[in-house]
Amino acid sequence: MVNFTVEEVRGLMDHPTNIRNISVIAHVDHGKSTLTDSLVSKAGIIASSNAGTARYTDTRPDEKERGITIKSTALSMYFELGKDDLSAVKQKTDGTSFLVNLIDSPGHVDFSSEVTAALRVTDGALVVVDTVEGPCVQTDTVLRQALAERIKPVLVINKVDRALLELQIGPEVLYQSFCRTIESVNVTIATYHDSALGDVQVRPDEGTVAFSAGLHGWGFTLRQFAARYARKFGVDREKIMSKLWGDNYFSPTTRKWTTVATDASGLPLERAFNAFVLDPIYKIFDVIMHHPDHAALSAMLEKLDVRLDEGERDFEDKRLLKAVMQKFLPAGDALLEMVVIHLPSAATAQAYRVDTLYEGPMDDESAIGIRTCDPGGPLVVFVSKMVPTTDRGRFYAFGRVFSGTVRAGPKVRIQGPNYIPGKKHDLFVKSIQRTVLMMGRTVEALEDCPAGNIVGLVGIDQFLLKSGTLTTSETAHNMRVMRFSVAAVVQVAVDVKNPADLPKLVEGLKRLSKSDPCVQTWIAETGEHIVAGAGELHIEICMKDLEEDHACVPLKVSQPVVPYRETVTAESSIVALAKSQNKHNRLYLKAMPLGDELTAAIEDGRIDPRQEFKIRARELADEYGWDITDARKIWAFGPDNTGPNLLVDVTKGIAYLQEIKDSCIAGLQWAAKEGVCAEENMRGVRFNLLDAVLHSDAIHRGGGQIIPAARRVMNAACLLAEPTLMEPMYLVEVQCPEAVVGDVYTCLNSGQRRAQILSDRNSPDQRPGTTMFTIRAYLPVSQSFGFTNYLRAATRGQVFPQSIFDHWEVMPGSPLEKGSKMEELVTKIRLRKGLNPAIPALDQYLDRL
Repeated sequence: MVNFTVEEVRGLMDHPTNIRNISVIAHVDHGKSTLTDSLVSKAGIIASSNAGTARYTDTRPDEKERGITIKSTALSMYFELGKDDLSAVKQKTDGTSFLVNLIDSPGHVDFSSEVTAALRVTDGALVVVDTVEGPCVQTDTVLRQALAERIKPVLVINKVDRALLELQIGPEVLYQSFCRTIESVNVTIATYHDSALGDVQVRPDEGTVAFSAGLHGWGFTLRQFAARYARKFGVDREKIMSKLWGDNYFSPTTRKWTTVATDASGLPLERAFNAFVLDPIYKIFDVIMHHPDHAALSAMLEKLDVRLDEGERDFEDKRLLKAVMQKFLPAGDALLEMVVIHLPSAATAQAYRVDTLYEGPMDDESAIGIRTCDPGGPLVVFVSKMVPTTDRGRFYAFGRVFSGTVRAGPKVRIQGPNYIPGKKHDLFVKSIQRTVLMMGRTVEALEDCPAGNIVGLVGIDQFLLKSGTLTTSETAHNMRVMRFSVAAVVQVAVDVKNPADLPKLVEGLKRLSKSDPCVQTWIAETGEHIVAGAGELHIEICMKDLEEDHACVPLKVSQPVVPYRETVTAESSIVALAKSQNKHNRLYLKAMPLGDELTAAIEDGRIDPRQEFKIRARELADEYGWDITDARKIWAFGPDNTGPNLLVDVTKGIAYLQEIKDSCIAGLQWAAKEGVCAEENMRGVRFNLLDAVLHSDAIHRGGGQIIPAARRVMNAACLLAEPTLMEPMYLVEVQCPEAVVGDVYTCLNSGQRRAQILSDRNSPDQRPGTTMFTIRAYLPVSQSFGFTNYLRAATRGQVFPQSIFDHWEVMPGSPLEKGSKMEELVTKIRLRKGLNPAIPALDQYLDRL
């Protein structure tokens, strides 16, 4: 029976100090959804006997079939906290009731964009790590994203039951395994944390680490054991909590604590964590699973004050173990206590997150409203994603109210991601039709929703594509655009089987683009409809959704293809010259490589093209060794005004130059969007405008003359600068048992895969205390199709690789060299795009004096 009503939830929404907005983040299959069930059952939404198997937050049929989360799911729950626990909350609170808005996010790397959208609207993160596998590649990625968004993490080490039942390791080995996991997570936190967050390292003796078995619904923090022993022995809880972790030992003979592992007579002492925390758990497991003894179990349960229900006493093996452990150490209690005590409230978090969230000045009314989480301030809502409704083709705009109160009726400004303050572009003024509370599989109607809460909005889905800012203030700037950790590096062409269904496909692609934060759709010059996603699985799910939910017509899908990037590897051998069509204007230009570091900084957003140019110039000079004059004369970034290619004005004293600046910038956008070799996007190229000769009459140097000339001179400069292609590379992480290590290496080295193995062939990284090995390799995305099935077949289903986009790598060879493999590849790309198979000759672009 649900323990709360929508009215109670709405009442708590007015108390931002008692709201906790949290995301559950982890590597795939580390147990986020099963663990989330424990909190859901504590809220009374599902029965405790179903916790761990119901996977309540997996709402799609294919999530249940595949056993992975595909879309993040939001759920609001109401909890009462005990008086004892309330005293431990260090931030301001108002009463004993708390509202937890939880988002369960996917762990598979292909759906990382869902994690980004979830993190943007939350303030704290439950980081879940498998006891046996430890932190993996995706754990590191999502934790890094969380810290970049100024989100405070707490750690849950899950699947502890695996260590006891599968590996059957001893308490000391398990303790050391926990230490390594915590240390590894803390290294990531120390590397990427923001100083505004303060110290956010996780420590068991401070209560910011929980240990759990999500499938069996039990878990604990040291605080709970400390409270149990404090009651039993009449000592201070905080003191005993600090003794239950680390090198602390209790001597039964002297009845004193020590940090030395032996007593006075030289006999070894048992570590306090093993003796006081793990020992009762090991004894319960032993008496139920290894040496069943009902009499011993009954005596033990009486000591632990655990009472089984009538029907539960007849259970056996794992069912009995689950019933006993859920009563002894309910995971819901441990998680709730950790979330409420250690994660920030909406009011606390917005005060320090406003700097990273809001693009405008920090003293305008919107920034002040966000900082103070003011329900009476100007409305600021950030919509992070679109959630399909039961009404086909319509979407809930899912987001967070950062300031003001959102309600149906009044007109609001809907500012898309490309909105520029003071301009009309990407701006709509419309009314919201309804506000709803997202409750996992259902939604509940709300009259209004104040600052600090997560909300669903009806009626604005046709004005926003994926994300945007809603506000009532005319001076409001946008909330910062989300940056995804994955790139859309896999593309397929989609067509309908029946030509009459084409309009349905076009409409379906629009809906697909709305429903997924990362997917991109467009029409190629060949007329094909292209869908780009993060990986093979992502594309597969998108195609299923497109066919069954969005377009609802039979589809033909091409084999996946990979986008490449064009770049240059040297400075242009001579100055390129292009004349305008009327022969009255000349542009002189050279191309050169931009440098890997600066290119990556632009792509990651560390160098922002929209930043004030003086600040940007100083950064380029100090960090990347640029001449300060050149840095101040960057005209534009391209393509799309944000890409990692630059046009720099290095001319001196040219008449009328400023009047053709916009035309040259337009030429850059065109050239950078469609490179000279294969009409792929360019990456990492710097174009230096060296000189220009311009006609004195403005009518002869208009955009129609300059833009094509600018594009031609850039293409010519690239052909003179040793052009080449870059291909996207995955970082593949494979965790496997010792028996199949050789098979994994064979698969990576086979045929045309071209994998670069990073692990030592003779001694791959072993997870201490287990027989699991971790192998890492770089794998070209173009060679990754079918790799998962191939690897699973070769290892008899024992291995599942995790591939995350890592970097762009320059390919060997030159496309201008006849008969080379690079030329073959470029020819294939050009033919696929319906272009002339041969790269245009230099004479087509380069003019002579």
